[in-house]
Amino acid sequence: MQKPWEGRFKEKTEEFVERFTQSVSFDKELALWDIKQSKAHVKTLQKAGVLTEEEAQKLLLGLEDIEKDIKEGSFDFKQELEDVHMNIEAELIRRLGEVGGKLHTARSRNDQVATDERLYIKDKLIEVIQSLRALRRELVKLAERSVDILLPSYTHLQRAQPIRLAHYFLAYREMFLSDEQRFMNAYRSADCLPLGSGASAGVDFPLDRFYTAELLGFGRLCRNSLQATAERDFILDVLYACAVCGMRLSRLSEDLIIWSTEEFGFVDLPDRLCTGSSIMPQKKNPDVLELIRGKTGRLYGNLMNLLVVLKGLPMAYNRDLQEDKEPLFDSLRTIKDCIEGITLVLEGMSIRADRMGKASGGFTLMTDLANYLVLKGIPFRQAHKAAGSITAYLLEKGKKPEELTLEELRSFSELYQEDALELFRPDRVADRRKTYGGTAKEEIIKRLQVAKREEGMP
Repeated sequence: MQKPWEGRFKEKTEEFVERFTQSVSFDKELALWDIKQSKAHVKTLQKAGVLTEEEAQKLLLGLEDIEKDIKEGSFDFKQELEDVHMNIEAELIRRLGEVGGKLHTARSRNDQVATDERLYIKDKLIEVIQSLRALRRELVKLAERSVDILLPSYTHLQRAQPIRLAHYFLAYREMFLSDEQRFMNAYRSADCLPLGSGASAGVDFPLDRFYTAELLGFGRLCRNSLQATAERDFILDVLYACAVCGMRLSRLSEDLIIWSTEEFGFVDLPDRLCTGSSIMPQKKNPDVLELIRGKTGRLYGNLMNLLVVLKGLPMAYNRDLQEDKEPLFDSLRTIKDCIEGITLVLEGMSIRADRMGKASGGFTLMTDLANYLVLKGIPFRQAHKAAGSITAYLLEKGKKPEELTLEELRSFSELYQEDALELFRPDRVADRRKTYGGTAKEEIIKRLQVAKREEGMP
C-alpha cells in the first residue's frame, strides 16, 4: 500500500524501519478519538469552503463506517502504515477513492495526534475521577460506622496517641479529595485544542478553530502552533496526578496489609480478594493490596520516562514524542484498576474493633499525663520529663499505665489529682482533641457531615 510520502523517496522502506518506527500496535487505542476529531475537521473544512457539502457528507459517512468496524473489532490495523492516523486515512481512501485524500487538508499528524491525546485524556480522566469518588464515598461509609472504634495512631510505626477509626478513614478521604483536584487540573491542562496548528507553523486555509473547538468540546484553543505540536506538559500533568494518587493508594494498602497480619489482627480481608500459597495451606495473602503497592512503581516510572524523553527535544515536533503514549495509556489503566481494587477491599473487609481497642491504651496515653501538668502551670518540657520518668518506671516494673495508682502518680508530681486517672481511658483522651480537624468525637461528627454533603451522600 502506497505511503503518502513515497513521492520523496527512491528506496523502499526497510522492514526493520517499518517495525521499529510503527506505533499502531499501541496508538490504535486512540482510534475512536481520531475518528471523532476527523469528523470535526471535515465540518470545519466544509465551513471554510475547502470541501463541498457532498464531499463532506461522503467523508463523514465513510468515517462512521470505519468507526463501526473499529467498535466491532473487525478493522484491520496494518503495521506498514505506521500509526492509527494513516491506517484510518488509507482505509478511507480505499473505500471512497480520491475524496478520501481530501481529509488531511489543513492538518498534520503533529496537530492531529496532540488533539487525539487530549480528547482521550479528558474522557479517561472523567472515568478515573468517578472511580475516585466511589472510593471516597466508601471511606465515608466506613467512617460513619466506626466513630466509636478506638485504635492507636502510629508515628515511626510505633504507637503514638489514641484516635477514633473514623478519623483515620476521613484522613484518606481528604487525601483522595486532593487527588481529584490534581486530576481536575490535568483535565483543564488537556482542555486546549491544538487542531489547526498544522505541522508547526499553523495552516494557510481559513479554518474557524473556535468552531472546531466547539464541535469537540474544548474550552479554549492552543494559542501558539509551535507549543501546540511540541509540548506534552498536559500528559506530564496526568502522569504526575496518577503517581501521587498511586502513592496514596500504596500507603493505604500498606496499612491494611500490616493490619491484616496475625500480629496486628485489626482487620480481616475478604477471601474473594486474597489468594493462597502453593505450599503453605494456612496462608491468606493480600495480593490485591500488594499489587497496588507494587504498581505504584510503574506509575512513578511512567512519569520519569516522559520527563526524560522531553528534556532534550528541540522545538518543535520530534519523533521522540511517539514515546508519550504507552506511559499515558498504562498509567490511566493502572490507576483506575488500583482505585477500583482498593475500593473492593474496603467494601469487603471486616474490622476487629476489639483488637484495635486493646491496642489504643497503654503508653499512647502518656502525652496527656504531661499535658495534665501543663494545665496546672508546669512548663511543657518539665511536664514531658515527668511523664517520661513515669514511662521508665512502668517499663521497669512491667506495669501498664492504667495500672498506676494515684499514689504512684503523685510520687512523680503532687499536682496529679483524682481526675488524672481519667487519662487512662483512651476514649476520654481522644475526645480531648477538640480542635478543628482533631479526633474528638464531636469534631469527627462535624467532619462527617461536611464529607457527606461534599460527596452528595444522604
